[in-house]
Amino acid sequence: MALVSDAGTPGISDPGFLLVRECLKNGIEIDCLPGPSALLPALIKSGFPTDRFVFEGFLPHKKGRQTLLKKLAEEDRTIILYESPHRLLKALEQIAEFFGSERMVSVSRELTKLHEETFTGKVSEVLAHFQQKEVKGEIVMISMAKESKKNFPPLILF
Repeated sequence: MALVSDAGTPGISDPGFLLVRECLKNGIEIDCLPGPSALLPALIKSGFPTDRFVFEGFLPHKKGRQTLLKKLAEEDRTIILYESPHRLLKALEQIAEFFGSERMVSVSRELTKLHEETFTGKVSEVLAHFQQKEVKGEIVMISMAKESKKNFPPLILF
């Protein structure tokens, strides 16, 4: 048996883990081949610190959403979220509300596909950008930590 997906790595923030869990319960051996996942390319393309990050998957639709956003607003690691195209604007509005409109965020969509796009800036700028267009595709949102205390050495190119 094989589980293959055309939208990222099966089992990462999708119901693929249910199939894996049932296979394990029934003594079926699991092999995992590395495949595409939007999480890491989006993190790298954001330019935000990659040494410590938290992946929360999709925000809850209703119950617990505000509680989680309040908690994430205080997070001291880079935050990675998945979002659907039809909820992106609402999510950005809530990030502005709970994290502040000056918080740096990066939104990547359609990674490794023809219409790939990454837009990075203050949440207010990113929200304005995506309000001007019809959003399609798989979305990864990255938020800078509350306060980036890292002092990175200057970059020297030879």
